[in-house]
Amino acid sequence: MGNGSDRARSHSGGGMSRKTGCGADGPRVVIFTGPSLHPRDAASLLDAECRPPVKRGDLLPLVRSKPRAVGIIDGEFYQSLAVSPKEVLSLPEAGVAVYGAASMGALRAVELWRYGMIGIGSVFRLFRRGVLDADDEVALAYSSDTYRAVSEPLVNSRYQLRAAVRRGILTKAEAGAIVLALKDVYFPERTRELSLAFARRQIGIERTGRLHEFLAVGAPTVKERDARLLVARIRRDVGKDAPPFKASTATRD
Repeated sequence: MGNGSDRARSHSGGGMSRKTGCGADGPRVVIFTGPSLHPRDAASLLDAECRPPVKRGDLLPLVRSKPRAVGIIDGEFYQSLAVSPKEVLSLPEAGVAVYGAASMGALRAVELWRYGMIGIGSVFRLFRRGVLDADDEVALAYSSDTYRAVSEPLVNSRYQLRAAVRRGILTKAEAGAIVLALKDVYFPERTRELSLAFARRQIGIERTGRLHEFLAVGAPTVKERDARLLVARIRRDVGKDAPPFKASTATRD
């Protein structure tokens, strides 16, 4: 993975957009999201303009229009230039609250929380603490038309396998071995089916069947959870009685 990359999509194209919450001078809140949290779901949780995953140049117009808040969840890097830290930093410098979580947003927040960007959620915290250090942890391939993921982000697989350990389906060592095997695979090829194939080598067919059932119905999705936390935080911070944003008072979640 290149420096500052997030998650790629396997198909080019602009994806979907939902424009709501727009005043005379533009939207109050702008959210860049896609496969981590579908724009339709984000718009159902917050009155916001939901845009496709962010890429280089997308934030500069917002420096001029000055929405109350910008949330960065997903972003491009594979088929377009990734949004730069300098471009993100221009928002808090202009008095716009900018939040990051789950994917590209978490990566940029790790770089910029000292300068006013607000990081949210587990993925952000794991990168900030150095527990995770490879950008491809959050990378996946997806359909640009529907935002449906066609590969599984490694960070999601980590959380799901950890949950399987807590359920007694796997041992910690078995889960670790599956993660190590997945790390050696190029990110667009990491799928749940591949995880199960690696599991069969470790634990056999019968126990893999139990793991399959758990992943199908009970496994957590950390990127979606973090994305929902970002939306909830913005909804709280941009309430009617919320004070104007000041970069000097920004905090990390």
